[in-house]
Amino acid sequence: MGREIQPIKISGEDRRKYREKVRRSLDVFARMLREQMFEVDPARVGLEIELNLVDSHGLPTMRNAEVLEAIADPVAWSTEVGQFNLEINVPPRELAGDALADLELQIRGSLNAADEAARRVDARLVMIGILPTLAEEDTHEGTLTASERYKVLNEQIFAARGEDMRIEISGAEQLLTHAGSITPEAACTSVQLHIQVAPEAFASYWNAAQAIAGIQVALAANSPFLFGKQLWQETRITLFEQATDTRPDELKHQGVRPRVWFGERWITSVFDLFEENLRYFPALLPICEDEDPLAVLDSGACPQLAEMSLHNGTIYRWNRPVYAVVDGRPHLRVENRVLPAGPSVADVMANSAFYFGLVRALAESQRPVWSQMSFATAAENLYEAARSGIDAHVYWPGVGEVPAAELVLRRLLPLARDGLSRWGVDATHADRLLGIIEQRCLTGRNGAAWQIGAVSAAGAGAAAAGDADRREALRKMTERYIELMHTNEPVHTWPAELPAAVRGGGT
Repeated sequence: MGREIQPIKISGEDRRKYREKVRRSLDVFARMLREQMFEVDPARVGLEIELNLVDSHGLPTMRNAEVLEAIADPVAWSTEVGQFNLEINVPPRELAGDALADLELQIRGSLNAADEAARRVDARLVMIGILPTLAEEDTHEGTLTASERYKVLNEQIFAARGEDMRIEISGAEQLLTHAGSITPEAACTSVQLHIQVAPEAFASYWNAAQAIAGIQVALAANSPFLFGKQLWQETRITLFEQATDTRPDELKHQGVRPRVWFGERWITSVFDLFEENLRYFPALLPICEDEDPLAVLDSGACPQLAEMSLHNGTIYRWNRPVYAVVDGRPHLRVENRVLPAGPSVADVMANSAFYFGLVRALAESQRPVWSQMSFATAAENLYEAARSGIDAHVYWPGVGEVPAAELVLRRLLPLARDGLSRWGVDATHADRLLGIIEQRCLTGRNGAAWQIGAVSAAGAGAAAAGDADRREALRKMTERYIELMHTNEPVHTWPAELPAAVRGGGT
């Protein structure tokens, strides 16, 4: 959940003071690392899920404020960038035993209760990477969530950029458009996975997460449509990068780093990432708090390091470091941000189990995978997976270039199972969730594949791009998707064709 701010006018002096405060916070952070002040045990995991809101016809509805009021749970639920978005934050927990099963039950219960509340104001919740029925006219400044945080962020991104956003995506079809606000970012709804780790283990977990980002996206792709066009299998990756880009073309050509960033090197310490934040990225929200972090630390208390954390929150790494203080104790987390939302809670939990298990196995391996592949190769895997989904070919050490599904079946599922065992996860729950991943690989059907197949079966595939038939097929597919989402059956079991009544042929 993002931090709320008050209306502000930002001056050059504000920026100078903020930069100095971030630098001072970074010095304090380095000292805290040296003095081993961080909580290391027990390790916990958590997740956040971003969702879309639709009306009774499957079309986006701008009612997040009304839905939040109906849900009446401000601790767990919050707004996101667009008025057609919500986010649920699931409390962290230890992963051992029945934790995954308990987590699945809790998420299902929370989403069902929230959906019931949303229906009272003529809205429904959808877990999906990009809402297929979202149109360009739904993404303008007027549909930003009514929050000063988003308003100021929007103003600062465009002040830095100096011109409208250019969004250009070449996939099965072509999209070229321009945006005068950051609202297209709201089209990207994700699942964010958190792992709390000890400082000395952070680099290994972050490097491992980077190494498998492409594999995650290939397995879980669920965003093939945007503004009525079929683009990448996981269009969300490139859309998010372009919709928050503060760089005009001239700065891109000069090598200025983007705000949505995979990175450019393996790290040796969590400090590397926070130091890069200060070195490469100007502040978007230069807001200083009264806390003197050095004085707080010298007094024996734990500083919040608010400026360092706020700055970090405006740099959207696909695997982001998180510093937080809970009950007076500081801790560190790796926040994994590559996964789309949905399709079902069972799919979300399978994706989570695969990640939690695999990242631990790789982080604790005697010969780290990141010592055997270049960082650039890991980035190439991510973009190949986003373009091609479960049909992607990726590079893996000792194997070479291989179909992602084959790599998962032969090499990575056993590692993920071993990692879950190290977490202490009950074998029955591990087998059930990893079995979903296995079947997804064997059938070749993830969310993106199901969506494309359903639209094609309705007679509105890529050849019919942009016409009324395509829009109606996307709407009916979305309605069917919502129906199947509520069964909590994994997407690889979903019927390939829309029922005749949904296709429009009657019963």
